Amino acid sequence: MRNIVRPALAVFAAAPAVLSASAMAAPAMPVAPAAPADTVAWDIVSGLTTEIGQRLAGSEAEARARAWGSQKLQALGFRNVKVEPFTIRGYQRGVDKARITSPVPQMLAVTALGYSGATPDKGIEGELVYFPTLAALKAAPAGSLAGKIAFIDHAMRAAQDGSGYGPYGQVRREGPTVAAQKGALAVVIRSVGTDSHRNPHTGVTSWGAGVKPIPAGAVSNPDADLIGRLAKLGKPVTIALTLTGKTVEGLPSGNVVADLPGRDPSLPPVLVGCHLDSWDLGTGAIDDASGCAIVTAAALRAQAAGQTLRTIRVLWAGSEELGGFGGEAYAKAHAEPHALAMESDFGADRVWRVQTRFAPADKPLADSIVAALGTMGIVAGRGTAGGGTDVEPVIAAQKLAVVDMGQDGTHYFDLHHTPDDTLDKIDPAALEQNVAAWTQVLGIVANAPAIASANPPE
Repeated sequence: MRNIVRPALAVFAAAPAVLSASAMAAPAMPVAPAAPADTVAWDIVSGLTTEIGQRLAGSEAEARARAWGSQKLQALGFRNVKVEPFTIRGYQRGVDKARITSPVPQMLAVTALGYSGATPDKGIEGELVYFPTLAALKAAPAGSLAGKIAFIDHAMRAAQDGSGYGPYGQVRREGPTVAAQKGALAVVIRSVGTDSHRNPHTGVTSWGAGVKPIPAGAVSNPDADLIGRLAKLGKPVTIALTLTGKTVEGLPSGNVVADLPGRDPSLPPVLVGCHLDSWDLGTGAIDDASGCAIVTAAALRAQAAGQTLRTIRVLWAGSEELGGFGGEAYAKAHAEPHALAMESDFGADRVWRVQTRFAPADKPLADSIVAALGTMGIVAGRGTAGGGTDVEPVIAAQKLAVVDMGQDGTHYFDLHHTPDDTLDKIDPAALEQNVAAWTQVLGIVANAPAIASANPPE
């Protein structure tokens, strides 16, 4: 899942737990079409999570995932299948431990954030200073946290469109830099998530220019509640913290790119993207093996009755989680014209909304997409499509048309970047609804004889 201020929320989808999230949401969507004879989508999400597992960017597992993906796409009949390597600044996890040492000894469930600074192997201990919000931390006097450990709380809540992730995610993305600038020895945050399980949520943080990284971790939501209650007692709270991971330059990563050729190779292709890497706590089922499964299966199904007019290109991007490196590398390597880009990176719960960005001349094309999806109970959103981390660089460079398939995000952040991101959270019926909706859209845009450039919204 992407980690910038405006993540790929427009194309996010929620992944249900044992009971489908879509079954718990209201209003109910129309009954999904019967499962098709092919099992491409399920085979991909199951294969990546079972045969590869965790796929941390820059790791040996991510390299195996690229090889697996290349072989899979070739076996499915894709052409021009290529692994396009690049190197990244990566993060390698070490030992993650934390505990309250006073006033009441308590163990904490903690995970290091990507690019965290490291503690000594024996860990550190210090007084914890509670901040209810990132704004409160920013208001702290300069130097007031010297030798202390900052704790940053927040109040993220579940939302169908996942809109809380942007503002509350700033606690993770920006909070550690602010704490370091105030002199903190280390920083701990409430996990950026909406669950009540004792699972911490990892994710990347960004260090400001000239800021030396300090140890930075996230505790589970129940443990954050505990810290808040202890802070209200008015007694000093101390915490012992061990985070020994390290940032490493020049790690190998790469994209997997493949085509389903169209009838007219002179026309710019339609690009559909996802990301192949995952965080290392779970097996990356909702984030983002399901996205790769959806776009790939839909591309194949769009050509089931014959070649589309345009080529459909699939991008399984590498190293999205650590900073969107795969999308940037693709845009640099592929300056050839594209027609339109789409991305799936919000799990596998049902598509409920579609948003588009086309040139005014292509309004009939946008209207045809809305009409086709309307028969599936998918509504037109009021916002403008923006794409996602893996396709945004090429969208920006070429001013591409965009379609965003908005999935139900009500329960997505219960699982996002946690040990619970596993295959059992994928509802096969909801996964199929995604593929069916994407197939409808690809059948329209990949057969459009003309698609104009679309300027981004001001």
